[in-house]
Amino acid sequence: MSEREAVEKSDQPATIESLKKDIVRLGVRTGMVILVHSSLSSIGWVSGGPVAVIHALEDVIGPSGTLVMPTHSTSLTDPSNWKNPPIPEDWWQIFRDTVPAFDPDLTPTRSMGTVAEVFRKQRGAVRSDHPQWSFSAWGALAEAVVRDHELAFGMGEGSPLARIYDLDGYVLLLGVGHDNNSSIHLAEYRCDYPRKAVAQEGAPVTIKGERQWVTFNELDLSTDDFQSIGQAFEESAGGEIIRRGNIGLAECRLMKQRPLIDFAIKWMSSNRS
Repeated sequence: MSEREAVEKSDQPATIESLKKDIVRLGVRTGMVILVHSSLSSIGWVSGGPVAVIHALEDVIGPSGTLVMPTHSTSLTDPSNWKNPPIPEDWWQIFRDTVPAFDPDLTPTRSMGTVAEVFRKQRGAVRSDHPQWSFSAWGALAEAVVRDHELAFGMGEGSPLARIYDLDGYVLLLGVGHDNNSSIHLAEYRCDYPRKAVAQEGAPVTIKGERQWVTFNELDLSTDDFQSIGQAFEESAGGEIIRRGNIGLAECRLMKQRPLIDFAIKWMSSNRS
């Protein structure tokens, strides 16, 4: 959505203060550990844009809380797996040999939205060092959430998703659907289903000061059924587990992460082929 369209659909600007009221009304509280997936345009026109959204979230959870956002850089994957768009096969090795190594300070996000891209750059935010599936965090437990992000199986037990689970954290879908709900990936690692498979991935990293292209194992991940999983979870969950409301004009869902993942494990075990 263009900024013009955001203006046209908004009766009045969203501000830090109005966003904070909406965030509190949804159920976000001081001290929460919360993973946010967001669409800025879904909120309507915001005075201050992504910076205002970040300030509003951080003001509500306070310094005792922890704000986490996905800052994935999936442009640093093996080009042999690219489909949207693919590149010619004779370019693959050129890419592997020349693409700059992942740099948590410099490497941009891909398809994560404006809010997450701005969030990772703010003073005080820390970013995990996974070249593809990084997360950035701010607040009291930021270092604990992002440290020691394992290279292999990057959204599994050695990932920030598992740390949020351990901390009994929350997920906020701010204007996006469950197809963006990355926490459900953790369930893929924790359950068995017939088509579950391990694939080889590659990425450019820095090791002892030198750029290297490294290969590692990764699950063949899929989001194809995430919307169905999320809908089934919402239908089964009570108001203490998931809350719905609006932040600005954005339809939002706030949910506890543990019940979501535990439900997704059972759903996948029964429904994935």
